[in-house]
Amino acid sequence: MNIVLTVFFDGQYWVGVFERTGSDGYEAAKVVFGAEPKDGEIYDFILKHLDRIRFSLPEEDKSTERKAANPKRLQREISKELKRTGAGTKAQEALKLQYECSKAENRKTSKKIIEQVKEMRFEMHRQKTKEKHKGH
Repeated sequence: MNIVLTVFFDGQYWVGVFERTGSDGYEAAKVVFGAEPKDGEIYDFILKHLDRIRFSLPEEDKSTERKAANPKRLQREISKELKRTGAGTKAQEALKLQYECSKAENRKTSKKIIEQVKEMRFEMHRQKTKEKHKGH
């Protein structure tokens, strides 16, 4: 399993995007840090909270494993990666999918609650009408 953390400033908050690739496929998760985190704070966060991070549903990883690269090329790729801001497109798609799933889940639960409230009001109304007819 390979996990990559990208920390960037999105204009309002400092955000961390975890990207995990493994036998299941590709997964991503987004964590909002708020103020700019120091290296030690990030390390503590990873040690304490990595198991509680909710990753997106696994997607098939289409990228293939590369063999060992030329050291100079590897250094150029690392510097390019450091200059890049924000999360990658793949991570954005995975996070969007996770957001849509949680949104649908929230809709279902709120719909259940609304139905329960309607049912309760109906029962209260029915009980009230029965009580009114008792005195007749």
